[in-house]
Amino acid sequence: MAVDKYPSRNGQQAQVMERKDPVVHRNPAFSDGPLSEKEMNAFGENGYLLFEKLFNDDEVSIMKSELQRTMEYNQNRSADDVIKEPGSNEIRSVFEIHKDSGFFQALAKNERIVKVAQQLLGSQVYITQSRINFKPGFKGKEFYWHSDFETWHQEDGMPDMRAVSCSIVLTDNYEFNGPLMLVPGSQKWFVSCPGATPEQNYKSSLKKQETGVPDNDSMTRLVDRADGRIDRATGPAGSVLFFDCNTMHGSAGNISPYPRSNVFFVFNSVENKLQDPFSGQPPRPEFLANRENTEPIKPIKDRLQNVSHRIKRN
Repeated sequence: MAVDKYPSRNGQQAQVMERKDPVVHRNPAFSDGPLSEKEMNAFGENGYLLFEKLFNDDEVSIMKSELQRTMEYNQNRSADDVIKEPGSNEIRSVFEIHKDSGFFQALAKNERIVKVAQQLLGSQVYITQSRINFKPGFKGKEFYWHSDFETWHQEDGMPDMRAVSCSIVLTDNYEFNGPLMLVPGSQKWFVSCPGATPEQNYKSSLKKQETGVPDNDSMTRLVDRADGRIDRATGPAGSVLFFDCNTMHGSAGNISPYPRSNVFFVFNSVENKLQDPFSGQPPRPEFLANRENTEPIKPIKDRLQNVSHRIKRN
């Protein structure tokens, strides 16, 4: 096994340690990407960038149609890659959507998002995870504070912090319908969490994450380092949030009447492919951590359009 630069869940007390990888991986071969120097520096400092209306109204209309199609198809479907809310039959997440052989597969290759990921990671990229998150009105539960990298490192074997998440807003995100919250600058620190990884932890953690979450003292330290600032990723449908794999984030429950939904692609560097999980447990299923297809994405330049497709499911 590779050297573990970020030990966690090893029975020790929680610890906050400095990050050992760059936040922005500058590479002259990808310097002609869409981000300005100011935006690159802002991502390096804060750990995220939000672009309002990266996709226009016509494209948003298509996204919403595809979102509705996906919800209807999966509403009564019982499968590991369809996660329901605790205590109800409401959909929380649908995973592996970039393999649907149609619209979302094409969206995952759209150059407006792929070239940003390439520029930030300084390499070719592939998708290591994708999903749609639904947070229904009145019933949508919270996602507790966490660093995605801590889970991906421990349970999937992602060796280094060289991945970026892309969240495309499919329904308007308001202050009051449970938007994503992020701690600026938190990506510069790794929170080593206490405890150990239970067997098949994903079966419970996808509904409510309790392993690999920061303790209160560590979380307070991260927010104090940000001068008490917690940002909220709000904006109209069609906006896109990019955030570093180690940025601490979470969201409150949605008790408003308005649902919140987003499509979520994780772009990983082709130089950072998954290894054996650092937890010592078997790897999580393919729908959570892609190992089968790690070929570099070839960006698609076309505008979004409806795609006739047949949804592929195992």
